Amino acid sequence: MSNPKIIIAIAAILMAIAVAAGAFGAHALKNILSPERLETWQTAVQYHAWHALGLFLIALIGLQFDVTMTWPASLILAGILIFSGSLYTLCLTGIGWMGAITPIGGVAFIAGWILLGFKMLK
Repeated sequence: MSNPKIIIAIAAILMAIAVAAGAFGAHALKNILSPERLETWQTAVQYHAWHALGLFLIALIGLQFDVTMTWPASLILAGILIFSGSLYTLCLTGIGWMGAITPIGGVAFIAGWILLGFKMLK
């Protein structure tokens, strides 16, 4: 994922999915999920959307400073898939252990942002 155009394309698709997931939660799931699970769904959507926007930023920073952003972008993408994906799955299926892998996605987010910082200091 070193090509900024690919990162931007992935980010755009992820933003579309985040908007759809938010709408799905607000409309289709509001009478199905408990208030706690609906809050969990919204947390997944929020982190999903913020980090998809972050992927746009990472791609643009890479272009501006001519820096390869493979690792930061890959870690942020992994974070979205693991963090938000596990929460979406937990809400839709009720499989409780899915919540146990959510922190792995959080660690991926943190690592991606730290790596971006190190890239900018080089």
